Amino acid sequence: MRDPTTTRRLTTAIGTLLLTTALATGCSDTHGEGDSAAPHTDPPVQVCAKLITYWAGQDLTGGHWAGLDWEQKGLSNDQYVIYDDIVRAARAEQQRRGTDAARKLIEHQAKQRCTAADGATHSSENWRPPPT
Repeated sequence: MRDPTTTRRLTTAIGTLLLTTALATGCSDTHGEGDSAAPHTDPPVQVCAKLITYWAGQDLTGGHWAGLDWEQKGLSNDQYVIYDDIVRAARAEQQRRGTDAARKLIEHQAKQRCTAADGATHSSENWRPPPT
């Protein structure tokens, strides 16, 4: 049988842990008027640019997951075309001016190309828009 003091301490510790976890993950009862409880989702253009920037950077530096295919990377068909073009350009830039310059090129071109293609999400049966 447990000592009542030990049980009380354990209960208090578990309660504190649950409360801390809830606060750290944003669970609260203080939504303002018009606030939604739905999770925040980035617009397709931003998702496209983030994905391409991340994966192109991984390929550029030989990251652990660089060898994944386009589906495993979460890219649509059109995003993969953009990604592939950018990786080629970044490798050439890396040879000319170094890795930092190549990373800047990746970021700039990903934003530019994803914006021009409106997120490049319309070419894949695997991509689904976030629920509204």
